[in-house]
Amino acid sequence: MDMTRASETIDHRRRNFFGTAAATVAAVQLISMGTSDACSKAAPFGTMPSGKSSFGALKQIDAGLLNIGYAEDGPADGPAVLLLHGWPYDIHTYVDVAPLLASAGYHVIVPYFRGYGTTHFLSSATLRNGQQAALAADVVALMDALKIPTAIFGGCDWGARTANIVAALWPERCKALVSVSGYLIGSRESNRKPLPPKAELAWWYQYYFATERGQAGYEKYRHDFAKQIWQIASPRWDFDEATFNRTAAAFDNPDHVAIVIHNYRWRLGIADGEPTYDDLENRLAAGPVITVPTITLEGDANGAPHPEPGSYSKKFSGEYEHRTIKDGIGHNLPQEAPMIFAKAIIDVDAF
Repeated sequence: MDMTRASETIDHRRRNFFGTAAATVAAVQLISMGTSDACSKAAPFGTMPSGKSSFGALKQIDAGLLNIGYAEDGPADGPAVLLLHGWPYDIHTYVDVAPLLASAGYHVIVPYFRGYGTTHFLSSATLRNGQQAALAADVVALMDALKIPTAIFGGCDWGARTANIVAALWPERCKALVSVSGYLIGSRESNRKPLPPKAELAWWYQYYFATERGQAGYEKYRHDFAKQIWQIASPRWDFDEATFNRTAAAFDNPDHVAIVIHNYRWRLGIADGEPTYDDLENRLAAGPVITVPTITLEGDANGAPHPEPGSYSKKFSGEYEHRTIKDGIGHNLPQEAPMIFAKAIIDVDAF
């Protein structure tokens, strides 16, 4: 495709997106975002009723150590967008984002992480490993299996961390990045450093999971546990039982508890990872700078532990913009404000 045709195609996708948004929400107020601290006064975008109750039929593919379940939307020949969920959430974080991007011409892939939904290990002998490098390697393996050379990444919570890692270690696979709560790459060494008591209190579940009582408690009460995290992390998100239960079904995966417990124990340095990821973790421990174009997002009512935007802005050396989304948007930003998240994906593509 020559450059003129490419430009026309991109412009058409943007026009299509904004036209769809207008039809969905009555009058488009997709906000002219500033280059530093953008304010959204468009609360209806965060609270608009879902147009979809599900993604429809999911697909499965063998990729690396896993058979990965994923939702797919949009034209197969469109620019690829990978959207990555967190804990305790699932692919429905993006159930309203995906059709908006699909209508703008993007090929959207939303996979279940290991330990969630229909994703399962190919071998019973594989360690149920939740360390950060393992999750990122799964995503790269998925891209290889789907023959996706490069994609725009969007992520929240675990998904943001995983997207950060792919952007940092495999920048050739990441065209651009939208990351909720910014730069989340960590190391076990940095996690050993104590925080002030107020900050430590916010990580109560991390320490609970470090105990056998915590593992047994999460096994027994995982749905109630997840709902409490939702309420704490997004105190002004008025989700209903159907919305929560749709996601909670993903936690019935037989490996879910093992993956979650290992993830937090590995972070604290009380569970070993796998040697195959040692080189990746050593590179991540250095806090690599992300060079791809990036938009970071933060809800003004995020009740989960998260860094301040000013603490990570220098971790992005490419074209970069931060947007703070106001009017009570919490931790699960893509599901609470799907149009704002979709617009960020389209905007970062234009970078």
